[in-house]
Amino acid sequence: MINKKNNHYSIKLSEIELKDGTSSDRSITFEFDNHDNILDLIEQVKTKGLFESPEETTEFIVGLKLFSEVMLRNREHPLFEEFRPAFGEFMKKLKGKK
Repeated sequence: MINKKNNHYSIKLSEIELKDGTSSDRSITFEFDNHDNILDLIEQVKTKGLFESPEETTEFIVGLKLFSEVMLRNREHPLFEEFRPAFGEFMKKLKGKK
């Protein structure tokens, strides 16, 4: 049965060219769930003009949503203990609630 509480996504990350100039054909594909509609969020944040390019907005939102969902699932992990309060404030600022 499909979990209707989350949206399901797939990402493929491919190495195209490495910093030493060599090309690569390595890639990784993974699936994940997120409680937010990430594609809608990307479009919403693009309208705010937070970054110089739409690509930066996409990078930011995808990275943020991947990170934040892992942190939420592991909220009691000691790694996030000191960071969690600051992250909450950051999210309020991003959502315009502060």
